[in-house]
Amino acid sequence: MHHKTIVELAKGLRSGEYSSLELTHFFLDRIKQHRQLNAFITVTEELAHQAAKAADIRLAKGDAELLTGIPIAHKDIFCTDGIKTSCASKMLDNFIGPYNATVVEKLNHAGTVMLGKLNMDEFAMGSSNETSYYGIVKNPWDNTAIPGGSSGGSAAAVAARLTVCATGTDTGGSIRQPAAHCGITGLKPTYGRVSRYGMIAYASSLDQGGPMARSAEDAAILLQAMAGFDEKDSTSVDCPVPDYHSALNNALDGLKIGLPKEFFGAGLSNEVAVILELAINEYRKLGAEIKEVSIPNLQYAIPAYYVIAPAECSANLSRFDGVRFGYRCNNPADITDMYTRSRGEGFGKEVKRRILMGTYALSAGYYDAYYLKAQKIRRLISNDFNNAFAEVDVIMGPVTPSPAFAIGEKIDDPVAMYLSDIYTIAINLAGIPAISVPAGFAGTKPVGLQIIGNYFAEDRLLNIAHRYQQVTDWHQQSPKDFG
Repeated sequence: MHHKTIVELAKGLRSGEYSSLELTHFFLDRIKQHRQLNAFITVTEELAHQAAKAADIRLAKGDAELLTGIPIAHKDIFCTDGIKTSCASKMLDNFIGPYNATVVEKLNHAGTVMLGKLNMDEFAMGSSNETSYYGIVKNPWDNTAIPGGSSGGSAAAVAARLTVCATGTDTGGSIRQPAAHCGITGLKPTYGRVSRYGMIAYASSLDQGGPMARSAEDAAILLQAMAGFDEKDSTSVDCPVPDYHSALNNALDGLKIGLPKEFFGAGLSNEVAVILELAINEYRKLGAEIKEVSIPNLQYAIPAYYVIAPAECSANLSRFDGVRFGYRCNNPADITDMYTRSRGEGFGKEVKRRILMGTYALSAGYYDAYYLKAQKIRRLISNDFNNAFAEVDVIMGPVTPSPAFAIGEKIDDPVAMYLSDIYTIAINLAGIPAISVPAGFAGTKPVGLQIIGNYFAEDRLLNIAHRYQQVTDWHQQSPKDFG
């Protein structure tokens, strides 16, 4: 059953081939069998049983939705009522969510069955899932390699077939990068398309939740349930949500694909470049036209991002002070000691690094020199994409410069770690959507193709990804130890 898609599982549920409770037990058993991946922080077995029973009642009545009875797991950055929401940090190790994030609420309403909460980089800060307080997540394709981050637990769990699908968040590539490294499909929607209410903030102007699944079709079904305006989120955009599933099979004749010359220069490994060339050739066969475009300010994306994101994180994480909720140090001498030791003991090394960077960038005398200048560069990058989309329908390129690197390889070199997001960060700065789809293997490690669209063009991205997956089978491959 673990190789079936959402549509296939939904058909079996409706025909009575199996119940949601049986399906839930099956996936809970797989989670227990493969604990070595460390993909889950919390497994909600009792709640999953309750949700599965409720789904079976809906199925019996005939009022079920496509997602009713389908097992899912959530990145542990989404608040869940009555369940620990830790952001993979010691700071929130004892925090029990008092409400559901809007994304969780919407997926609950659709009838999904939550299996648990997934491991991640602490407060979503990382590109390798090595900063988690609960330990490193391993890549199902190669247990010595990182799964990508920060949504590494989500990607690993879907790739290993421990869950049918998962939620993730993307601030600078944190859905697409682990999706590429683990050989699954991951979509970062347009900023504002999916509510951020109840999604614990890292960098508020960049964070965006999205679906992670085996295929573009499954991602479309998930996004349909997740997307939409939310009055509780001031950054949520009030615009119609199209029928993502119905657009999947649209023809690609006349599609104009742009290849940014900056994406294919120095820094991109030869093995990834060869795989991308083969993938782009498949689009030529499907009737697409290929054209070179330019994103001239791409070189400034990483420095701009690592001013803006830490500055916003410095502000957002100031609430974790040992007073209201979360970790508090033992026997503080006074309030200053409590603040200092609670934050010093509760946050990990990478989180502290980014808080310090952001506080410095926002400090008196440096705001104009760093933060304001980074925001101006952000506008230039957005303009670059607007200019490119005046010539082409979508942009394609790599997700990562190379396949998944070894655990520990870059953990002590933060600059090298930051550079692994060179092809994803600019998309978040511009606020546009992008999807990673499996495109092949470098040895035993998956490689992803990134497809970037204009604002609110998720339906087109899913269509383009789905048509590629109809003529290739990379998304159907599974790690040999999890077959």
